[in-house]
Amino acid sequence: MAAAAAVSEAWPELDLAERERRRELLLTGPGLEERVRAAGGRLPPRLFTLPLLHYLEVSGCGSLREPGPGLAQGLPQLHSLVLRRNALGPGLSPELGPLPALRVLDLSGNALEALPPGQGLGPAEPPGLPQLQSLNLSGNRLRELPADLARCAPRLQTLNLTGNRLDAFPAALFLPGALPLLSELAAADNCLRELSPDIAHLASLKTLDLSNNQLSEIPAELADCPKLKDINFRGNRLRDKRLEKMVSGCQTRSILEYLRAGGRGRGRGKAEGPDKEEGRRKRRERKKRESGEGADAVVDEASRLLLRVLHVSENPTLLTVRASPEVRDVRPFFVGAVVRGMNLRPGNALKRFLSCQTKLHEDLCEKRTVATIATHDLGAVRGPLLYAARPPQDFKIIPLGRREVKAKDLVRQLQLEAEEHRKQKKRQSVSGLHRYLHLLDGKEHYPCLVDADGDVISFPPITNSEKTKIKKTTSDLFLEVTSAASLQICKDIMDALILKMAEINKYTLENREEGSLSDPESDAVCGHGSDPKATPGAEATGSTPLVVEQVRVVDEEGHLKVVYPSKTDLDFAAAHVTVLR
Repeated sequence: MAAAAAVSEAWPELDLAERERRRELLLTGPGLEERVRAAGGRLPPRLFTLPLLHYLEVSGCGSLREPGPGLAQGLPQLHSLVLRRNALGPGLSPELGPLPALRVLDLSGNALEALPPGQGLGPAEPPGLPQLQSLNLSGNRLRELPADLARCAPRLQTLNLTGNRLDAFPAALFLPGALPLLSELAAADNCLRELSPDIAHLASLKTLDLSNNQLSEIPAELADCPKLKDINFRGNRLRDKRLEKMVSGCQTRSILEYLRAGGRGRGRGKAEGPDKEEGRRKRRERKKRESGEGADAVVDEASRLLLRVLHVSENPTLLTVRASPEVRDVRPFFVGAVVRGMNLRPGNALKRFLSCQTKLHEDLCEKRTVATIATHDLGAVRGPLLYAARPPQDFKIIPLGRREVKAKDLVRQLQLEAEEHRKQKKRQSVSGLHRYLHLLDGKEHYPCLVDADGDVISFPPITNSEKTKIKKTTSDLFLEVTSAASLQICKDIMDALILKMAEINKYTLENREEGSLSDPESDAVCGHGSDPKATPGAEATGSTPLVVEQVRVVDEEGHLKVVYPSKTDLDFAAAHVTVLR
């Protein structure tokens, strides 16, 4: 009895979690280290008697050396496990898995040296982490990765190995079909000596960071990765000195073209391949001009779309979004941007803008199942912003065209409306916001964007708030893209949205329109308005660029998660677009 009382007194967080049937638990703070030390450097066994937990974080505890037995058996519904900045190591005893529902695993900032079978992440057959999407092993002392990592976590999308002591990747990592969904691989600040040509088998790879290693060559096969958009090889002493200069200053596309054309980082054909290809391209263009073909391919400078990117250092009033840890299990990826200089006053300019957003939702966003766009009047947005996930009964929003309502009640209203619509139309399909209700099925927390006043201005993937609604007088906008799939998808869709905005703005300025917007959708789709004085003389010139300001997304501790647009964003292949940085 006395022992049980002592344990209860030492771990009041566990009492509270059990009593309130919580699904999230965070253990941190100055008193944690002493309590873990008293438990033998492990987590208390009672923690593993909370089977409802979906999110568990234990961070900043220098006395935590191993999780302890019972984690896999006691927490079968765990979706996110964050054990960062502790003293785990040299291995994990016992191994973590199997954890069949785990999607996010963060073991960064520990003292792990190896993850062998029995002391690693989990079994390979059957997979110990079958649903794992994100694995963070950065800031450890790993000299090698488990050979069976791909079999243990076959659905991995993001792998962060930065700041270890790796000198090679296991060959099994790059076998055909081993990691078909891996889109982000970061292994900067290691001791890597070579990169296998088999990396081309990573069919979904979009971001690769191998900076500050000991690579001397970059395989030409890297250019065969069909989706690769962002690479970083800075800080490697490459044999091909031209390639070494390129990785320090050129865009990814140029580097991949160089590799594809014959500059393979091996010192052979350093300049001949790309120079010949460039010469052939110029000759083809000259012949087209001489024969009159392709005249419309030569874009007049005056007809270009101009986008000017305002860097963080140029913008003292930078808008920041803080992402709370709860969004990891709901809709973890968020990208924001500020765009200034839109002219939505004339004619149907606003209608075109809203229509383009609807089309992007239908196409690139795949009916909002992959991502959701929200656009706001910047003048009505009070920062800093908080991107959070809350129980639907715990937050209110003023939806577009409606009165203030709790999220739970709004969803119920929309469900009733959808049912009534089906009865009236005598068919199963529904329209408008009702089409997206299924995206919230089974969610205990709903994502929301909250301003500095505490008002919810966005409830993805359902609606925005009337508070930040876009009107014809809006010229400066705050844009957001959220996704449960990946960060790169958010960036791709934001690129497409900003390009469409530039095209609409240029069309509006070049085609003076009279009249006002009559489409009823103008009052039913996202946005709000800023000061009408914000666009003086905007119609006077067709060459005025849209200004895109960077927006930072940080975690609870202020550490940068993403900034958009970065140097690799807004990298358009279109000849009619010029991005000024």
